[in-house]
Amino acid sequence: MSPQEIIRKRRDGVELTREELEGFFRAYLENEITDYHMTAFLMASAFRPLTMYETHTITDIYIRSGGRVDLSAIPGVSVDKHSTGGVGDKTSLLLVPIVAAAGVRVPMISGRGLAHTGGTLDKLESIPGFRTQLSPSEILRILSDTGMVMAGQSESLVPLDRRIYALRDVTATVEILPLIAASIMSKKIAGGAQALVLDIKSGRGAFMRDRSQAEELAMLLMAVGEEFALPAVGLITDMDEPLGLAIGNWLEVVEVVDCLRGRETRDLMEVTYALAGLMIYLGRKAASIGEGITVAREVVRKGLAFERFVQLVSAQGGDTAVIEDTLRYPNANSIVELRAPRSGVLRSVDALRLGRLAVELGAGRSRVTDDVDPTAGIVLARKCGDRVEEDDVLCRLYSSTVADLSMLRSNALKAFEFGDEDFPLSTKIFSYFDRDAIVPWAEVAPMS
Repeated sequence: MSPQEIIRKRRDGVELTREELEGFFRAYLENEITDYHMTAFLMASAFRPLTMYETHTITDIYIRSGGRVDLSAIPGVSVDKHSTGGVGDKTSLLLVPIVAAAGVRVPMISGRGLAHTGGTLDKLESIPGFRTQLSPSEILRILSDTGMVMAGQSESLVPLDRRIYALRDVTATVEILPLIAASIMSKKIAGGAQALVLDIKSGRGAFMRDRSQAEELAMLLMAVGEEFALPAVGLITDMDEPLGLAIGNWLEVVEVVDCLRGRETRDLMEVTYALAGLMIYLGRKAASIGEGITVAREVVRKGLAFERFVQLVSAQGGDTAVIEDTLRYPNANSIVELRAPRSGVLRSVDALRLGRLAVELGAGRSRVTDDVDPTAGIVLARKCGDRVEEDDVLCRLYSSTVADLSMLRSNALKAFEFGDEDFPLSTKIFSYFDRDAIVPWAEVAPMS
């Protein structure tokens, strides 16, 4: 069947057969059909949702487009984590060393930045020498030696998703829930994970703006996990405000180092410890989620998690000197401060606006082929709920590719909304979910 006919059927909402889907996707992987054919398929899928059968089939096609990592010879439960992405979300870089220090194997297969959200691989590759493109045998060796590994899709591991993931980034087709589910689960299954913890972001800076959409994706991921016998649980978390203080690749690595050394950012570590608790519990190194959270806090407090992060960087070829002393890393060529125009209380900090601004600064991509500036980004000096005085620093903008940052000040200022009254800070974690239900996190945490 011609690619045009497949696209036409997808456009009209006709469920495609396994044979049709396999033929279309195989032809794309082998360059027999073009990016514009696949873009048309993706756009049609944005308007005509894929069925559950099509979602399961595409997930399987993704998995079988490359090799799989077999972790059965490594003792213990290997637990992976995935976030749907958000502005300033660097929890993966924190979780791998924390959970590994607790004795759980962590094989993490990650992606690059999509639109305004930062990608884990881009953050890691801001560390000089750090290798994320690893063969299945290298993944197995590093995991066996260190108990952890952070890699991307290679030509031999989920190569089909790797190509489509990049194409979705620049064709306004990121938010298609079945393709998000297929992308996430194929990487995790091919990477050999034996259990999975998910972080579904909801809010202005997330792909799922509405909580109901985040919950729909959560249940879709549970259904795909069950189809492929991958145990999974997760959290739905807040992404109205950037997570943590830093937005941008190297800047986020610096914040990770600070947190692992005990200089913790409150909201970032609230989410990190909850996810770590789930991973440690699924990895059978804690009797409950609550105990898992306690274990996670202890390995950070004792410095064990930071030691593991240095070990991870070394194992994957990175320069540990800049991790031991982040001041050794080159500064951005241009740095400007944004100051408060009035006194008051910060009512909101718009994650979406700041995420898009970070892309303008060079921290993200507008096209598949774009390079990222590892020094670019934004570091917040104030968060929601903070009281500020006129002329206090709100944030700093960094770039080595944009010469005149001062022209971006007015756009950056629009991200900050001021009020006069204090207000209580709320949790960044909305709810917990598994294959059976979605429940408020407050109902789960006390029982843990």
